[in-house]
Amino acid sequence: MRPLYVGRLTEEETTVLKAGLRSPSAFTVRRCQILLKSAKWQTASQIAKALDCSDQTVREAIRAYHQEGLDCLREKSHARHDQQPTINEAGCGRLKEISRLSPRTFGFQTSVWTRPLLAKVLSQEGYTGQQVSPSAITAALKRVDVAWRRAKQWLRSPDPHYERRKKDEIS
Repeated sequence: MRPLYVGRLTEEETTVLKAGLRSPSAFTVRRCQILLKSAKWQTASQIAKALDCSDQTVREAIRAYHQEGLDCLREKSHARHDQQPTINEAGCGRLKEISRLSPRTFGFQTSVWTRPLLAKVLSQEGYTGQQVSPSAITAALKRVDVAWRRAKQWLRSPDPHYERRKKDEIS
């Protein structure tokens, strides 16, 4: 494998890299160290040994510099950007409709929706390939502007002693 180097740096690039050595981000500091050493014609294995990291880390930093320039000093998101939401737009629309109906309409013995029940109905109606997680239901509801929270937080009893009894139960 042929050695990989940054090449000559301009004065401005060198100044930015040296300033990056004082960054609060460990990622930025490491990238600056790698790029400055590479500009002094040190090989990836020499840099890796000096910085106690892998050769691959050094090569990735140098390649990132060649592709992005000094923008490679900022750490990117590690989230997968190719992943589609589990529930598509049609499923979200149907979820909004379902959430407005009673669960008894679908044969459940309760009058309150839970996220697993909503997931079960979506799966049965064919809007998802498999039953989805409660967090996927929450995300889908959020996309169609339906607030989801537990009823316990907002239900009130007509009993005049409700608040006192509720505090006694918690204690």
